[in-house]
This record gives sequence, C-alpha cells and structure tokens, in this order.
Amino acid sequence: MTTLPHAHGLPPVRGRLRSTPEDFQVREELDFPLDGSGEHAWLWVRKRGANTEWVARQLAARAGVPAGAVSYAGLKDRHALTEQWFSVHLPGKADPDWQADPHPDFTVLNALRHSRKLRRGALSGNTFAITVRELEGDLQALATRLDSIAARAVPNYFGEQRFGREAGNLARAEAMLSGRERVRDRHQRGLYLSAARSALFNAVLARRVADGSWNQALPGEVLMLAGSHSIFTPEAIDDTIRQRIATFDVHPTGPLWGAGDLRSTGTVRALEEEVAATLPLFRDGLAAAGLNQERRELRLLVADARLDWLDAHSARISFRLPAGAYATTVLRELVATGDESASAQPRD
Repeated sequence: MTTLPHAHGLPPVRGRLRSTPEDFQVREELDFPLDGSGEHAWLWVRKRGANTEWVARQLAARAGVPAGAVSYAGLKDRHALTEQWFSVHLPGKADPDWQADPHPDFTVLNALRHSRKLRRGALSGNTFAITVRELEGDLQALATRLDSIAARAVPNYFGEQRFGREAGNLARAEAMLSGRERVRDRHQRGLYLSAARSALFNAVLARRVADGSWNQALPGEVLMLAGSHSIFTPEAIDDTIRQRIATFDVHPTGPLWGAGDLRSTGTVRALEEEVAATLPLFRDGLAAAGLNQERRELRLLVADARLDWLDAHSARISFRLPAGAYATTVLRELVATGDESASAQPRD
C-alpha cells in the first residue's frame, strides 16, 4: 500500500494511528429495519481488540449452535473499538441470556429477532472516528486536504487488511495458484483468491491514478451507477457522461478479474490487459478458479467528513464510507504513518 500512488499528493502530515483500540472506532449502518420476529437473533455487539470471526465463535458457543449458524456482514479491524451486527440462527429455540458470562473483549448491547440471516455486505456503510496522535508537518493543511477529499473522492483501493499481515495472503495465493501449495479449506482458499483479485484491481487503479484518469471516463469505459452494482458501457464519452461523472452519478470502474471477456473496450481494455499481463499468475489463476469477471468503482466518496482537534498534536478524523470500502485508503491521503515515496506520485 505504501507504493501505490496518491491522488491528492503526499500527505501533509505524519502521525501515529491505533495507539489504543479506542483510537480507531467503527460503527456499522443497516439500510433496513429488523422485523422483530423470526428464527434469527440479530445481536448488536461492541468488541474491543477482538477478531470478528473469534467473536462469532464465542456467540455460537454461548447459544449452543455450530459456528456456521452465526453470520456477520463483514470483518472489522481487530485493533479497534467496533460496533457491528451478528445474526444467530435459532430455529425453535429461545434466546440465551446474551449478557451472561460477560467477556472483557466484547459485549452484546442489544438483541432483536429477524426473519432472515445477516448476509455478507448487507450494510449501507460504516462510520469511522479515528484519532491520530503525535501529528507533525503542515497541520493547517490537514483540514484543507480533508475538504479536498470530501469534494473529489479518493482512489478506491483495497486496503492492506485484504492482503493479510505483511501481505501473507498474497504469498499464499501465489503458492496456491502456482501449484506449490494445495489449500483444502474453502474459507482460506477464498481469502487467497480475494487477495490476488484485489492486488490486480489495485494495480489497474494505480496505473490510472498515475496517469490522472482514475476519476475520468476513457474510451471503452465501463461505468457503474452510484449506489448500485449496475454497469453499462456508454456508446460515446460525451458531455452528458462527463457531467454525470462530475456529479458522482456514475463512476469509472476497474476489473475484478475472473473468467470471460472484459466488459471494457478500446483504450480502457488495452490498459487493463497490459496491467494484467504483469501479473499473469493471478490473471490466469483467477480465471481458472471459476470466478466471473466483475467490476468495482475506481473512486470512493467520503461522506460527512469532519476534523476535530483534541490538542495541539492530536486530531479526530470522522467520516462515513459505503460497504466494502476501506478507511485506510482515505487515511493514506491524509496522514503518513510510514515511508512515503515521492516517485509514487501521479503525473499532473
């Protein structure tokens, strides 16, 4: 992630993240009400410094059901204070006492019944409140940069969490797809394929950030309607399309690689094929794994952005992101936390 180009220039400040779990707070948002009855207990859980999958297993044990009976919408950062939903399938069973045997790492804040299980990605988004400490640099420029991000969006990179600790999921993906390692566990196999797919997407997006086209429509572009997964290829890039892009009604997209033809054509297809050719193991392995060609927006809108100074060198940065987006892709445009390379900057 440190070598991917920035869209807004190098961060104006340097600081320290995640001094404590409370410094990185995440709260899920649903876009539908719970109906209050049904076979599924939906639990609103606060966890601190705990892994989402581990919490799911603890809830399964508390309810006396298999781990597979517990669902969640998405994985949340471990070194954080998060509030998220879990659902537990309890057909014909009453709720246990969810507050019994309290655990220091998680708390069930509320429990409601619903007729359906919680599915992956079934969120409208997440809100973040992130405290950055030991800030140094052009502190006055931080607010200006946040305003620019809110107005122009950021590249929709997959965050470092997708690739595992020290990019270990990518290394395992390479071993698996090259045939050097056989992965029998479906869950682990899915993680490694997702890491490879995300790396290829990031490589395409990085090329377009570098040439300044990540928030524009090129010939052969595949556009996605905002707030949906509906895509289309316009017959021409005319003023109407440019206006829709400028007002964030539609977004340029990049490939989530798989089997079948790319939806893009012309200039965009040539660029995507050229980048994919630099990662042939991932390109060919993802197609052979049976994944279908899909698309993802190249840019990420940052809503409700706010900066609050806690003291002279500490600030809280708050914003809202749609489901499937990563807070770290926003933060990397604001705050440097490691070595930054000027060579990674886009050409103007």
